[in-house]
Formats: sequence, structure tokens, C-alpha cells
Amino acid sequence: MALRRRCRKDKLIIAAASLCLLWSGIAWSQAASPKNIPVPDQPEAPKDALGRGTPRGAVMGFITAARKGNTEVAALYLNTPLRGEDSQTLARQLAAVLDQRLPARLNQISDKPEGSVPDSLKPDEDVVGVIQTADGDLEITVERVDRGKLGKVWLFSRETLARIPKVFQELTPPAEAYLPEFMVKIRIAGIPLFEWVALFLGMPVLYLLTGLLNRALARTVGTLRRRLKHDPNLKNPQFIRVPIRLLLVAAVIYFLVKSFSLPLLARQFWSTVALFLIVVACVWWLLLLNSSAERYLLRRRPGLSGSASVLRLSRRVIDGLLLFAAFLFVLYHFGVDLTAALAGLGVGGIAVALAAQKTLENVIGGVSLIADQAVRVGDFLNLGDVQGTVEDVGLRSTRIRTLDRTVVSLPNGQIAGMRLETLSLRDKFWFHPILKLRYETTPAQLQSILSGLRAYLDRHPKIEPGSVRVRFIGLGAFSFDVELFAYVAAIDWANFLEIQEALLFQVIDIVHKSGTALAIPSQMLHVADSAPNRVLHPMGDAPEASGQSRGSETLGDQDSLPRAV
Repeated sequence: MALRRRCRKDKLIIAAASLCLLWSGIAWSQAASPKNIPVPDQPEAPKDALGRGTPRGAVMGFITAARKGNTEVAALYLNTPLRGEDSQTLARQLAAVLDQRLPARLNQISDKPEGSVPDSLKPDEDVVGVIQTADGDLEITVERVDRGKLGKVWLFSRETLARIPKVFQELTPPAEAYLPEFMVKIRIAGIPLFEWVALFLGMPVLYLLTGLLNRALARTVGTLRRRLKHDPNLKNPQFIRVPIRLLLVAAVIYFLVKSFSLPLLARQFWSTVALFLIVVACVWWLLLLNSSAERYLLRRRPGLSGSASVLRLSRRVIDGLLLFAAFLFVLYHFGVDLTAALAGLGVGGIAVALAAQKTLENVIGGVSLIADQAVRVGDFLNLGDVQGTVEDVGLRSTRIRTLDRTVVSLPNGQIAGMRLETLSLRDKFWFHPILKLRYETTPAQLQSILSGLRAYLDRHPKIEPGSVRVRFIGLGAFSFDVELFAYVAAIDWANFLEIQEALLFQVIDIVHKSGTALAIPSQMLHVADSAPNRVLHPMGDAPEASGQSRGSETLGDQDSLPRAV
């Protein structure tokens, strides 16, 4: 029994030890390779129902509530300890001050939850604008306040609100007070009727007035010019062009906006209209200057081949860049982030460049050809297997009129990589015939021919002095070879052919006067026969006047083969 108990006790001990080892292994494995415990998502910051999450949202929300007369909601945009009617009165006073004094730069207010952070020491404050008061400038600021469960919201700061009641006492009646009631009360798309009338009636009237001013100045100055120069046909000059007239309208709008106590949103609207007119006028003026520069360059170098195409392309590229820059400026003014737009434009530009690779290659090749003046209209050239006259040099291709009177269009990218020989640019023409004299010519006759040719070419008026060279250069297969080398001063190819024709006639005459003749290719045939000593004499001689050499046949060895001499 004792032994059985001991065995049972040992089994329990072993089982307990095994469980401990197993548990320690599991614990060690979990400690060695911990599992990725999912981190609970951080709760998003609650969005404010009144739009006070950004400085611009707080300002625009307050102005909208105040214009609707909802002072209870407007008071929620103020960081003030006042409650009830007092806070609503302060809200009405702040709305009146902002409506008359705040600069119309609402688009420049930060639309980011953290604000514009102009001062690192006050990261939770943002300046909305600066207004002028009797006590000096007053900064209208908003501050970020933690409202517990509502999160952080932007409210008008206490420092600003403390000075608002005093500034409110300085205000004068707004311009709306002098207008008929229906012009203010009637609204179209939320805009009072008097602003629509000013937009569609006042602006055209202003533009027409600038036109009348232009006509008056033009007529006055034109009359003075005709009297001073005694020329009644002189036209009236145009002083105030359309861009300047638009700038005058914008200047009048700015003046009226500053002169009258218009509401803030009205001032914002008209300031935006004036800015838009200034952008249009400036871009228009730059486009006119670009076009004038193109015409000036064309007048200065009218014979520059292909310059019109390059200048037209350059003008259009500059015009496109100006319009694009104006478009980006307008987007920036309205608070649009340009980073994504420019990144998308870069990706799109790469895609377009890859798709139009060949076209861009030809355009760049055309620009390089025109800039280097390698090909010009009217040039006669050899271009690969094409020979003809250049009729047009475009940005993409060049048109060549061949000798067959056909037109060949070659891409400029291909021309840029080809061997180009311009024949029409020769300053002189090369006269280089090889004279072949028959083998019957004696050394004395050959000397006479050489001296005669040198003397004739040296005294010829169309031959360049110092370029004449007449030499006996070798023994040909059937003739004595004499080289003639000289440069001819000719107007063009047709004139050179005329001069060359006269020179060749004189060369033939000199050869005939020396008692010999020009050689014509001939052969001497050796025929093998059984009779070793038999000679077959020539069957006949050709007349010397025809320039043919005698043929002879001889009987030789069996192994002899025909050969040319």
C-alpha cells in the first residue's frame, strides 16, 4: 500500500511539473512574439454645427447670422461672459462695425482648423483684419477656445469685443439708409437689388464714359496734329485702348467702394469685380504687347526663313502661359489650393509629352532648323535621295519642290538627322572635267595641249585667278588622262552651264589644233590559232574623224585570252 501511494504521489508530481513547463512555454512564446493588438481608433474631433471649426467659417457664419437678424445665433460666435440681451446687443454692434470698417479681404482669412498661425507665441489666435478707429488701429482677432465635448472652436476674442462698443459710437449711417427701401429689401440670390442695378447698369455706363473720353481726346489731339503737320489725312490716335478703359473702370469702382459706407459683403463683391477687371486688363495688355513684339520682329527680319512660324509658336506659348497664370491667380484669390492642381498638371503634361513624342520631336527639329538657318525658302539642296527647291519651312515639316515638279514633305525631326547639302549657297562653281586623249598623241602634242589650256583658262574673265590647274595625271585603260581644275564665277546654275559649255567647246578646239583627238574606249582582241607564226592584220581602220581607234587581231599561243587595252 505504501509503495502504491508513493507511485501515485510521483505521478501527481510529474503531471504538475509537466503542466508548469507547458504553461511556461506558452507564456514565453507569447512574450517572445507578441500579437498585434488592434489599437482602438481615435475618436474624430466633433464638427461644429455652426461652422466655427476654422477662422473663415467663424467669420462668415457670424456675418450670415447677423444679416439674417438672428442675433441669438450670432452671439454664439463671441467669446464673452455676457448672456442674453447683452450678448445679442454686442453681436449687433460687432456686425455693424465689421459691415462698415472691416477690409473686404474675406478670401484671405485662413480656412484651416489650426488657422494661419502668424504668431508662434499665440498659436490659437488669428487676425481677421485691421480697422481704423479714433484711438488708432484695432485688430479684429478670433481665438481658438476649447468647449469640452464640442471640441475647439474659433470665436471673436475678448480683447476685440472689449473695444467694439466704443467703435460702434463712431459709425455713420450706411449708404443703404439713403436708398429706397425696396432697393435694399428686395434680394435676388441673396444680393440686394441695388447691387444688381449697379452691376448691370452702372458698369456699362462707366465703360461707355471711358469710350467717350477716348473719342474726345482722340479728336482733340488729331485736330492739333493735322494743323501742325498740315496734313488733313492724318487719323485720330487712339489713346485709351480697351485694357486702359477697364483699368479706369476698376479704379472708379475702388474709389466708390472707399467713399461710401457699403456693407461688407457688397464691398467684398465689388472689390472682387475690380480685381477681376484689373487681371483681365493686365493680361489683355500683355497679349497686345506680345503681338506687337511679334510684328516688330517680322518687320525687322522679313527674309528670315521660317521665322514667322517660330514667332507665331512663341507668341501662342507666351499667350497660353499668361492666361494660365491669370487663371491660377484667380483661383488663389478665391482660396483654392494650387498644389494638387499643379501636381495634376505635371502628370498630365508628362502623359501628353509621351503621347505626342514624334510631334514634339518634329517641332523641336523645326525650331532648331529655323534657328540655325540650315534650311531656307528658295534653297536648292540635296537631302538624301531628294533634290529640289525648298518652298516652305514649317514647324512640323518642310516642303520641297523636286525637279519632277512634285512636292515632297519631310518631317523636321528626320531632316535634323540627315546629311544636308545646299547647292544654291555655292559662292563659285567647280569646273573639273577629265580630258582623255588617244594613245597616238605624241609628247609634243600633249605639251602643246597643256600649255594651250592653261593659257586659255588663265585669261578667261569668268575663271577665278589662281584656281587654274591643268595636269597630265595618268595613263588610262585607253587614253592619256588630263585633269582640268578651275573655279567659275557664275550667278546661278544656269549661268554656270552656259559658261561651261563655252569652255568645253574651246577645249575641243585646242585639242584638234594640236593634231590629235579625244579617245573613245576601244579593245584589242588576241585570237589563238594553230599556225603559230600567222598574223591576222586588221580588217579595217575606222575614220579618225569619228574618234575610233584601229582594231587588230593577232594569232598567238593557245593559252592567250582576250583582254582590253
